[in-house]
Amino acid sequence: MKKTTLGPNRILYPLPALLIGAEVDGKPDFMVASWSGIANSEPPMLSIAFKPKRHTLKGVKQNRALSVNIPSVALMKETDFCGMFSGKDGTDKAAACGFEVFYGKTKGAPMIGQCPVNLECTVVMTVELGSHDLVIAEIKEVHVSDDVLGPDGMPDPAKVDPLIFSVPDRTYRRMGEVVGKAFKVGAELKK
Repeated sequence: MKKTTLGPNRILYPLPALLIGAEVDGKPDFMVASWSGIANSEPPMLSIAFKPKRHTLKGVKQNRALSVNIPSVALMKETDFCGMFSGKDGTDKAAACGFEVFYGKTKGAPMIGQCPVNLECTVVMTVELGSHDLVIAEIKEVHVSDDVLGPDGMPDPAKVDPLIFSVPDRTYRRMGEVVGKAFKVGAELKK
């Protein structure tokens, strides 16, 4: 099999397009992050990479709290807007996007009502890596819109219709079809 080498690169598929929320100087602010993932199961934690200059990171550090809002494909324009403009220049992204901002128990972690899944989190630690600061946060509560719940009471990914960010072409995509059952199809290889 022929392979082409690309050198050290940031290619990883898929990348979620997430809206990260924090209160900055008492006002809700949201930014887009795609360098994120689950980092621990007990207690549940996730990681998010922030450029140190991000306005939202200022609020994360002020409150040691943040929200992770999973936008559906229907929120693509609003998500892109939050990635293009900064609250640092006075842009009120919540107002511009018509977000219904709500709060759970975690102070300083504003959430977006239109996003089908919202995670309220507290910061456990921040690691300075170079170009980015990696924030490790504990998930304190999960809020899910009733209309995306499956029969098992958990979010149905097809109903959530999460927005995916693709590199290097910088496009948005949607999740694809189910191709197999995890922890089952591999058993076919056992002899």
